[in-house]
Amino acid sequence: MTAIETLRRILFAAMLAGCPLACASGDVIDLRSVGRVHGDATAGKAKATVCSACHGPAGVALVPTFPNLAGQNAQYVYWRLVAFKRGVDPDSPMTAQAASLDDVAMRDLAAYFASLPPAAGHATDDATMAGATIYRDGDPARGIPPCQGCHGSDARGRTDVDRNGHARLYPALRGQHAPYVANRLADLARDAAPRTSTQHVMAPIARTLDAASADAIGRWLEAGAP
Repeated sequence: MTAIETLRRILFAAMLAGCPLACASGDVIDLRSVGRVHGDATAGKAKATVCSACHGPAGVALVPTFPNLAGQNAQYVYWRLVAFKRGVDPDSPMTAQAASLDDVAMRDLAAYFASLPPAAGHATDDATMAGATIYRDGDPARGIPPCQGCHGSDARGRTDVDRNGHARLYPALRGQHAPYVANRLADLARDAAPRTSTQHVMAPIARTLDAASADAIGRWLEAGAP
């Protein structure tokens, strides 16, 4: 077993140690073992017109505080829509958008965005390499685990999704907008009552990151994780 795989198992076991009772209450969406999401990408394209206002006509957001969806794994997109539909984030504009979506529509949208070519990176500079170090190696002195343990060595997501159902829920991050990454990490760090099992994993990790570290990771990812 590799060091990364060992770390994955330790993190997942430790951070979800308190989740079963919460999940049993019905308050937390348990995503630790989910199947593949299948949908009709062509149908999803026809349903995605309203999405383009924030996420761009090709799934690449025009405003950097909104996430790129192009090339994102379908399981992540689908379950994020499910979570919004269930009201896990009442203040998000996505909650109202997801309220009218049925299950077929959410699966089709997920399939459509997964079918699109992901955002291309752009030239980077030495400043973003601090983000590369944290992403790849973490910072043991501050209790920060390497991001690649869940999001893949090249930030395109895990490659072992056939064996590990929970790995399907970890999003690809390569090419994502830096401001969105930083804001998302800040939101997770502030979340005192995570409503999904994956948020239970990420919330304590996000709290180990200061603003400069989150920004460095985001800029390296936006550069295409070179």
